[in-house]
Amino acid sequence: MADRNSPIGVFDSGVGGLTVAREIMRQMPDERIVYFGDTARVPYGNKSCSTVIRFTRQIIRFLMTQDVKAIVIACNTATACALETVEHDLDIPIVGVIHAGARTAIESTKNGKIGIIGTEGTIRSGVYSRVIKEMREDIEVTGKPCPLLVPLVEEGLLHDSVTDEIASRYLSELKGKYIDTLVLGCTHYPLLRSTVGRLMGPEVTLVNPAYETALELKQILEEQGLICDPDGGSSVDKYHFYVSDLAEKFTSFAASILPGQVKETRQINIEEF
Repeated sequence: MADRNSPIGVFDSGVGGLTVAREIMRQMPDERIVYFGDTARVPYGNKSCSTVIRFTRQIIRFLMTQDVKAIVIACNTATACALETVEHDLDIPIVGVIHAGARTAIESTKNGKIGIIGTEGTIRSGVYSRVIKEMREDIEVTGKPCPLLVPLVEEGLLHDSVTDEIASRYLSELKGKYIDTLVLGCTHYPLLRSTVGRLMGPEVTLVNPAYETALELKQILEEQGLICDPDGGSSVDKYHFYVSDLAEKFTSFAASILPGQVKETRQINIEEF
């Protein structure tokens, strides 16, 4: 039985998963978090599913050494490729970032036309279309891979003319499909929310799976009696951050997403796990 005062493990291919960690901090401020960003092997979106599954298993083995009580796959590609495979290996809750976002998109759409933007791996997997169709088969889903957006975010080019131009090219196809709801199907993309919202226009509702996933996790922890006791853990060093490469660069970027929360980032050799 997991200890309710143990931390939550969160991982992503890089910095994008920090948007999920941020939402968990907002929804459950007493919880401790161990975050891992696989910065040596980012991006995941252009890799095969077998490779992503191998990476995911290594990261889970590392997080288990931190005695986590639950794991969040804060990466759409890893959720699409690996969640169904690895969830059977664990006796603690593990959630991805796809189902909650799909559910919210269905609730949001009025004309039944939903767009998904994500990495090549996520869109190629068809996982969003499959999950949405399972929930409501009459929905029309259009997926659009946007492979250049992750490296642009990783380089910190959030408000840059190059990012605007690339995003505009990607989104023009979706605008022609008359979607009224767009899922930000990569955890990096909420960092481009203002750009995407401006390009798509006010008539398109943007769905941020990071927020919805935090709510889903909170519900699961409540149901399993795993919500942290507010008096049960130390408030010192509540959040711990690990990466597989470029720790200083990660810390600098993370500070812009989680001001005051990222005191130190430790680099580990994830291949050892």
